[in-house]
Amino acid sequence: MESASGATNRGLRMNITDGVGARVVRGPDWKWGKQDGGEGHVGTVRNFESPEEVVVVWDNGTAANYRCAGAYDLRALDSAPTGIKHDGTMCDTCRQQPIFGIRWKCAECPNYDLCSVCYHGDKHNLRHRFYRITVPGNERVLLEPRRKTKKTTARGIYPGARVVRGVDWQWEDQDGGNGRRGKVTEIQDWSAASPRSAAYVLWDNGAKNLYRVGFEGMADLKVVNDAKGGSFYREHLPLLGEQGSGSRSGPCGLAIGDQVNVDLDLEIVQSLQHGHGGWTDGMFECLGTTGTVVGIDEDHDIVVSYPSGNRWTFNPAVLTKVNTPSSSTSVTSETPTVVQFAVGDLVQICNDVERIKVLQRGHGEWAEAMIPTVGRIGRVQQIYHDNDLKVEVCGTSWTYNPSAVTKVASADGAAIECSSGERLSALLKKLFETHVSGDVNEELVKAAANGDASKVDEILQRPEADANGVFAGHTALQAASQNGHIEVIKVLMKYKVDMEVEDKDGDRAVHHAAFGDEPAVIDLLHRGNADLNARNKRRQTPIHIGVNKGHIGVVRMLLDLGCHPSLQVSVYYFTAVRQAVY
Repeated sequence: MESASGATNRGLRMNITDGVGARVVRGPDWKWGKQDGGEGHVGTVRNFESPEEVVVVWDNGTAANYRCAGAYDLRALDSAPTGIKHDGTMCDTCRQQPIFGIRWKCAECPNYDLCSVCYHGDKHNLRHRFYRITVPGNERVLLEPRRKTKKTTARGIYPGARVVRGVDWQWEDQDGGNGRRGKVTEIQDWSAASPRSAAYVLWDNGAKNLYRVGFEGMADLKVVNDAKGGSFYREHLPLLGEQGSGSRSGPCGLAIGDQVNVDLDLEIVQSLQHGHGGWTDGMFECLGTTGTVVGIDEDHDIVVSYPSGNRWTFNPAVLTKVNTPSSSTSVTSETPTVVQFAVGDLVQICNDVERIKVLQRGHGEWAEAMIPTVGRIGRVQQIYHDNDLKVEVCGTSWTYNPSAVTKVASADGAAIECSSGERLSALLKKLFETHVSGDVNEELVKAAANGDASKVDEILQRPEADANGVFAGHTALQAASQNGHIEVIKVLMKYKVDMEVEDKDGDRAVHHAAFGDEPAVIDLLHRGNADLNARNKRRQTPIHIGVNKGHIGVVRMLLDLGCHPSLQVSVYYFTAVRQAVY
């Protein structure tokens, strides 16, 4: 058995749902002495060398290859860090929703589920038998009651453990230097999609931060004095390698890999969803949008993945199988036809305010200043790498989820049939419509968003004008920053505009510039002494936004200007910054 410490980058990097990042303990065929540190000691799945062999980094720093087919050296203690989740479920004790990692379903109580933490924490009746469901769509495994089963103590990187930097450390000298020690104070989520994948450490030099322990198989820390992490039912854990996603067909002729639409009326869908995963506001993205079947659960409900990365569980009765080509496309809310956009296309903004608010999450977000654009016609100015659209509408420019707009005419002037029954000529009358109420703040913000520097200057010369005035929740500086209007910003700076005014989400002008992919604006704001490391209410700095949106120019500019690249947030994948930029 050779150490894999020098070979961990050789192997095939498998999808996270195949186990990369899972926290593991020794399995039934273990014969490797105390490489793991002893019975109950925990490690992280780093990568798979092959379908039969996996690389694990133990919390004590040892890395080696182990068998995961034929013979099983490992058990999966916690697969939550891999991102596996059971949409439509909730732990009936801690209320985690959805359940990440292994789902434990009571075999004796209807609709009663536990997450791994609560199952091994002896929640619910210990005499009841449970089904273990490792991955949505897998066959469930019936287990013996917990009261008859021996428990094992977990040991490793848990609160109270003393640690030093590990094999994947890339955080410079936050720890005070190589070999310096710290104390783990809490296990946290590195990202919302990777629970229990990080440890919060207080270093002996007084510094403190969050570090990866499982996220994407990374091990930023190595334990020198381990701590107890509770106990677990060893014999109830699945064998690593026996967690295939399954490929069985479900009802209505649906199978994994099928393309499906939800094209029934909303009220009917909500009614049919009772008892089949339910309905939440986030599911509005599914209406009229093509998704892919990725799982069929034990109740024969269908798990569907969408381009946003979200997965939702459906009653099969609400789904219609379609034959949709795979491409970088968007499906409008009005029709199941796949639509590709081009710069210059005329588009109509969704006229359902509540739905567009949901669709905008993670796609430029929603601002109250966008209300005048609802239902209006605009022109596509730019298409970002993630297919989000920058649209000029009502004299302003905003970033939209492509699912939040309907194409009404191509850049070459070819009309698209409008499902609303309106003639194209009538729709075009709405193009770039504006409405001015006489409110000086409204005039200022709209002029700034439209890039009209001379108008902004004229307005600010009025006695009642305020350079920091707010309209629909935003200042002129924020509107100009997101839309890249350098000359407008220069005018505002001449009138001593406040660089650090926040909107209701805590976003400042520099955050808006990051959203809008405007590195030149960030440079100008920096020269005006804007704080490049400011956090919004989601704990995001501008560089977090730049990385999340894939705006490489923004990230490069922020790094060149000396922002702190290692500030961490729950939705931020810092590894991607260095790989993308360097």
